Amino acid sequence: MEDRGRLSPEPAAGPLLRSVDSVQIPVPSLDAGLAFYRDALGHELLWRTERAAGLRMPDSETEIVVQTERPQPEVDLLVESVEAAARRVVEAGGTVRAGPFEIPVGRVVVVADPFGNPLVLLDLSKGRFQTDASGIVVGVERPPETDPPS
Repeated sequence: MEDRGRLSPEPAAGPLLRSVDSVQIPVPSLDAGLAFYRDALGHELLWRTERAAGLRMPDSETEIVVQTERPQPEVDLLVESVEAAARRVVEAGGTVRAGPFEIPVGRVVVVADPFGNPLVLLDLSKGRFQTDASGIVVGVERPPETDPPS
């Protein structure tokens, strides 16, 4: 008889990975990346910095992010808290490869599952980008404060 509890343990606090935040795609220049993904493929520009631009995927909250400083494609997974997520991954048999570290909108940690697959986990603890009318990032909009339970 198999030990079903070992094969499929109950999640500690529900599923860890909330959604795909972004698909990071390396491009030789931001103009070239925008010419292809925005102009030719029709994805709407959400935000832009000197080295990266986020584009809307119309049927999803996931962004396509074209970037000049990315060596290879990457999928970023959204979690509630980077620190808590890293602990759960390690407790489940994974490892931390890098971080946690700060980004303008939150924190990131790179972990690996027990099979060696890297996972980039991020939280939006600082908020989301604020942009001007042309999509240039002008700041970060703080997330709404939640009231503590009564």
